[in-house]
Amino acid sequence: MVDLIMIRTYEHDIIKRFAENSRVPIINGLTDEYHPCQIMSDIFTYTEYRGSIEGKTVAWIGDSNNMCNTWLQAAEIFNFKVHVSTPPGYDINPERIGLNSTTHYEEFADPRKAVIDADLVTTDVWTSMGFEAEAEQRKNDFAAFCVNTEMMSLAKKDALFMHCLPAHRGEEVSAEVLDGPQSVVWDEAENRLHTQKALMEYLLLGKLDTGS
Repeated sequence: MVDLIMIRTYEHDIIKRFAENSRVPIINGLTDEYHPCQIMSDIFTYTEYRGSIEGKTVAWIGDSNNMCNTWLQAAEIFNFKVHVSTPPGYDINPERIGLNSTTHYEEFADPRKAVIDADLVTTDVWTSMGFEAEAEQRKNDFAAFCVNTEMMSLAKKDALFMHCLPAHRGEEVSAEVLDGPQSVVWDEAENRLHTQKALMEYLLLGKLDTGS
């Protein structure tokens, strides 16, 4: 009855099982483990502003959540590097993510060191969907991981700031950074529409109509 199915859910295994029994393409709208549609939008946004992301450095500050996991996967595909800085106990799990090597990422205990000379600084809420019971504990654990103007000043002068939104001003990012000149969060949000239109076109037609 349909040509495409988009699923936004919790455990990634739900989508895997659905795809194994589907005759049409399944789009991962979001799971606890991965968020590919958002990362497509983010990379497209970076390309709009700065050109190819190949060889660049992305600084991920905060929780090793579905966004972080997908940035790490994308780094292997598009050949860039991710500097990951998370509080103790929130570290990435390379085996679970399915990373092939450590070539495309580096971990930092100090978030300020992670952003040094970064081309892009990005973060997400400290408490993702499904982890609301941990909110107060996470506020304490992540207190030193707010992306503020001091932290952004350590990145490259033309570094961009991204956030998949909605954001909590004063927690994972300061208002000065979120609303500042380096922030591209609104174009990033708009590009979700455009990249997902392109994804649907590709899945339905097997190609993108470039007008040529």
